[in-house]
Amino acid sequence: MPEKILIVDDDVETLRLVGLMLQRQGYEIAAASNGTQAISMAQSEYPDLIVLDIMMPDMDGYQVTKQLRGMSETATTPILMFTAKSQVDDKVAGYDAGVDDYLTKPVHPAELVAHIKALLSRTRSRPAAVETPTEKGYMIGVTACRGGMGCSTFAINLATCLAQSLKLPTIAAELRTGQGTWAGELGYNNAEGLNNLLQRKPSEITPQLVEQSLVSTGFNVKLLLAPAGLTSIDYNAYGDKIQAIVSAISMLKVPAVFDIGTSFLPGFDKVCRKMDELVILTEPQLVTVRRTKHFIDQMNTANISAGKIIDMVIFNRVRADVQMTTVQVTEELDGMPITGMVPPAPELANQAAQKHQPMFSAQPEGLVAQQYSRITEIIREHIRV
Repeated sequence: MPEKILIVDDDVETLRLVGLMLQRQGYEIAAASNGTQAISMAQSEYPDLIVLDIMMPDMDGYQVTKQLRGMSETATTPILMFTAKSQVDDKVAGYDAGVDDYLTKPVHPAELVAHIKALLSRTRSRPAAVETPTEKGYMIGVTACRGGMGCSTFAINLATCLAQSLKLPTIAAELRTGQGTWAGELGYNNAEGLNNLLQRKPSEITPQLVEQSLVSTGFNVKLLLAPAGLTSIDYNAYGDKIQAIVSAISMLKVPAVFDIGTSFLPGFDKVCRKMDELVILTEPQLVTVRRTKHFIDQMNTANISAGKIIDMVIFNRVRADVQMTTVQVTEELDGMPITGMVPPAPELANQAAQKHQPMFSAQPEGLVAQQYSRITEIIREHIRV
């Protein structure tokens, strides 16, 4: 995939000329005309490098750099300050703010390209940083090839089991407005946490604001709840806002489990890329397993799952006489190992709903809880606490 460069400048002609020049060099280009837009796009576009002007109307380049260096997603993204300000004091201020390189306009195109190539080469050869719990929380996404696979049920039970296993609070977040289930199942009247955040601009969604939108529970999990009914939401900006919510939750520095659902979620690819680990649910039925294989292939092609831990879990709701064995599922998935299997338990699900509890809490010694515990112990090994 071509490397992506975010160009930030309030001069339209500069954006056009620099963008065309870099596109001819084979780079993918994103453009922002002010500081606020730059910060939002840096969070949503995942640029490999940022070319940043100093003089802009809302925030100057120094302020933008400091904000980018304070966010986990862009803390190490190389920044080339490209500006007409040529004084030594200007350059020192740029380096103090956190830029990696400083180049003064006007400049020969070959020199600009040389600086960009040098920065990108330096970044590629840099060893990956090892994140610690003080930098961000561990992020787990639950997804499937289609709806009705149990993502919501699995996510809330995994978060509950994880909180008990780690003896730490966790967060469980529903990301699909109009499709929330947890509020009804767990007996909460206010399911507007997600929608309240979706009313904000991406740049306004802070960790503090997200924390205020969470609902505390008796099982050490804080919930971001989505309503079950249709809501009036601007779906054009939905993907950017969901990404901002996920980023803000990561900065709360606790493990978090996200009910992502299917690829129909706006911004699905970028949300998945923010995860440290992805749980993919399937069921032991041939058509679904083959759809799951296609789903995984698509994620690999789009580079969504690169560098992530992937857990394949069989969420069994299929009659015994048409079930595939774990070995057969693994073979259909080209040898992909199965992390665990959750058995069908309709009676327990009904009992848990009546008690307003996750299934894991409703019957902690039962077979379902044991399976969640086994899966959780595998996932727990990936979390540094």
